[in-house]
Amino acid sequence: MENNKFMPMLAGGLLLLLVLWMSLFRVDQRQYALVKEFGRVTQVVNTPGLHFKKPLIANVVYFDRRVLTIEADEPGLFNTAEKKNVLVDSFVKWRISNIAIYNQSSKSEQLAAGHLRNIVNSALREQIGSRTVAEVMSGKRDEIMQAVRRNSNVAAAKYGIEVIDVRLKRVDFPANVSGSIYDRMRAERQRVANELRSEGSAESEKIRADADRQREVILAEAYKKAQELKGEGDAKAAGIYSQAYGQNPEFYTFYRSLEAYRQTFRNKSDVLVLEPNSEFFKYMKSPGKAAK
Repeated sequence: MENNKFMPMLAGGLLLLLVLWMSLFRVDQRQYALVKEFGRVTQVVNTPGLHFKKPLIANVVYFDRRVLTIEADEPGLFNTAEKKNVLVDSFVKWRISNIAIYNQSSKSEQLAAGHLRNIVNSALREQIGSRTVAEVMSGKRDEIMQAVRRNSNVAAAKYGIEVIDVRLKRVDFPANVSGSIYDRMRAERQRVANELRSEGSAESEKIRADADRQREVILAEAYKKAQELKGEGDAKAAGIYSQAYGQNPEFYTFYRSLEAYRQTFRNKSDVLVLEPNSEFFKYMKSPGKAAK
């Protein structure tokens, strides 16, 4: 009887716990939550923790509040102000800024990403179309990204989305255009190389000619100096000879004869054919008489 008495109380307690469990829901710090009753939003939850809802008739829809990334499937083709095609590979950082508007307009991350791709591509097309290839490639890339982010935020606000950043990962020419540009660049570099090579060759010839001229001038001056020194030496030698001859002509003649003998009979095989009474042998025949 006592067990039958506590059964209703136990059932009531379990029912109360079930109702309480169905009335509670938890929101993670990385999430937003919308409480809906029969498809109508009755509560927007922005703070993490435990929250209450009406059991059975209310359901909770969760959305990611973190910064999300959209990567382009493939580079997009855009026209510059010069009507030249460029391939632009980009990515977008975004997050939900207004959960209520986001729920009405997008409802899902995939649909929001589609809206955002169209918005960013339109802003990119506008910015790239007003700039030159050089500006898009490197000159004003940061300025382009800032303008695209700013313009995209204006259009994305109606979807409850905030664009955090837009980045251009790569800007390049299409394959067929890249080949022709590479050929032109190679031809231009070849032309410049040929010009530099020609200028270098001309300068080399100029330097070589100047070096040859300087060499000839140096050799001529050296020869002139050598001849002057030789002339001075010959003059001094002649003066010494003259002075020696004036002091003792006979001794000078004797000395010159000895020098002549030495030079004539330097080798044993030397042969000299002269008449016996030749003046050449006068000091060899009778040195004393010659001295007299």
